[in-house]
Amino acid sequence: MESTTPFLASLHVAVGGGLGALMRYQLGRMLSGWLGPGTVAAFPWATLTANVLGSLGMGLLAGFLARYGSGNEQARLFLGIGLLGGFTTFSSFSLEMMLLIERGQGPLAFLYAAISLLVGLTALYIGLIVMRIAG
Repeated sequence: MESTTPFLASLHVAVGGGLGALMRYQLGRMLSGWLGPGTVAAFPWATLTANVLGSLGMGLLAGFLARYGSGNEQARLFLGIGLLGGFTTFSSFSLEMMLLIERGQGPLAFLYAAISLLVGLTALYIGLIVMRIAG
């Protein structure tokens, strides 16, 4: 197994994350130019596209690393946590959900999805309310 220092691990994640965020931004610009700003404003096409592409990428990466990448921590850090994490965290959520399902933990997967959605939306709403009261 290859050894990665905490600094190099962080560097892999940071560089990958920066590239992933840039890809996400450019995807939004591309879709806005292709579909038109009105269409993109009416439905979150860029987010949906990023989530689907990121989930596909995470599946391909996880499958590849499971088959060929034993010990390839740098690829996992750069591509999985960094690049795909910067592109969309939904890809990580999708992977975690599938791992729970594959382990036969369907009820726990459902609970994880429900909590993620409900608590995430609630937290966002609380943040909005706090900022409306503050400002």
